[in-house]
Amino acid sequence: MDLELKKDCKYSLIVPTSMGVRITPVNGQPVHSSDTYKLQVTSAETNVASIASFLGLPVKVLTVFVKDSPIANFIKSNLRSRNIDFEGKDVSQGGPWGYRHQFNIADSGFGSRGPRVHNDRAGEVGRTLNAKDFDLDRIFSKDGVQIIHLSGLIAALSPETSNFCLELTRAAKKYGTKISFDLNYRASFWKGR
Repeated sequence: MDLELKKDCKYSLIVPTSMGVRITPVNGQPVHSSDTYKLQVTSAETNVASIASFLGLPVKVLTVFVKDSPIANFIKSNLRSRNIDFEGKDVSQGGPWGYRHQFNIADSGFGSRGPRVHNDRAGEVGRTLNAKDFDLDRIFSKDGVQIIHLSGLIAALSPETSNFCLELTRAAKKYGTKISFDLNYRASFWKGR
């Protein structure tokens, strides 16, 4: 297997993801009895991107945002603070019952109470990720990318995101970008598909 990376690339790593927020009770309190929470930007895939960025490598996230959302602005600000470039269209919310960023509630656990994350992904804007919304030839050829890191979690969000991941891998292969894949299997995400 050839593990030599492409040269002269703008990005060492790109990561497609669906961004959201997580609230965590402070002081180790359980979710059901806390009234004070810490708000954080979250996505499993940007954990990988952050490590590369903190090591000084140029990194980019491919995602989608809810237009005019304060949460979207919070996410963008957080990515900038981690020195991560991002690209993605702004999708109209479509009213109060429309799109939003994923929302997770994390219980960190304490003593015999183990950690647990409750996912609330109804109306998640990340389910609309589509290859046609990105100039893949520019990203992989003109800009250049050494590695794309994909997650099975993103592929599982919707039939559209499954296709999005396939199109990204086809473009990566076409232009000599190495492909990294984390299965990140969540049975509940694939149920009924």
